[in-house]
Amino acid sequence: MQLTPKNLWMQARDYIAIVFGLFLYSFGLTAFILPEKIVMGGMAGLGSLLYYATGIPVAFTVYGINILLLLIAFKSVGRTFVIRTIFGASVLSFLIGVMQPLFEHPIVQAQPFMNVIIGAMLCGIGVGMVFIHNGSTGGTDIIAAMVSKKRNITIGRTMLYCDMIIISSSYLLFHSIEKIVFGLVALVIVSYICDMVINSNRRSVQFMIISKKYEEIATAINTDAQRGCTVLDATGWYTKQNIKILMVLARRVDSITIFRIIKSIDPDALISQGNVNSVYGNGFDQIK
Repeated sequence: MQLTPKNLWMQARDYIAIVFGLFLYSFGLTAFILPEKIVMGGMAGLGSLLYYATGIPVAFTVYGINILLLLIAFKSVGRTFVIRTIFGASVLSFLIGVMQPLFEHPIVQAQPFMNVIIGAMLCGIGVGMVFIHNGSTGGTDIIAAMVSKKRNITIGRTMLYCDMIIISSSYLLFHSIEKIVFGLVALVIVSYICDMVINSNRRSVQFMIISKKYEEIATAINTDAQRGCTVLDATGWYTKQNIKILMVLARRVDSITIFRIIKSIDPDALISQGNVNSVYGNGFDQIK
């Protein structure tokens, strides 16, 4: 990529967003999760276990384990991943180290489940922002990347296995099923919120419309919904007749408008709607 002012600004914007995402993650962890002695997944969860057992600050553990894993995995994951992860792990460790002494008690008193929910939501938003802007927090990402190179196991499944082992290990310290349940709840919330942050802005819908009045429908969608249509030739195998199919890609918020247009012109039209995670090009997102 050429070092133009536009590209430099995009790089700077990415790093600013990554730092802000890591700030949200650190705040959620130190202000809500750690004071309740709940163990989440990832290196933060492993660091929490060591902190509860030995008193070693989470920041030191997170950074040390990440660097160790990167040294082991350097040949497997590549230089770009290593550089990106070192930046993310350094900023995350610094923020956790600064924030942890500030929150000896959870912000919401006597409400452990509420603290778990709020903390996990903040962590999920933070991780989602980091991933959107091509960042990495390291941890189980590194283990998953190494395993996927050697075994036919997906990265997501490997991360899930690692997180489950870390959360379940908290029983050895606290002998509490309740804390394991809280950790699993936090893991689910973080994963769900992270996925929502990553995909919500890019989710679109795809319509396939079969109607004898396809020309009127296409024109109305062009003019009223401001969306393009593609006319496909097809054959109805039951009737053995040639038909036309309209394919429409649109934002999810445009779905109601398109349905109303079709209903007003041909209430008997055959319509299928499917979710599309990403659409790039004219009128949609730009490839970054």
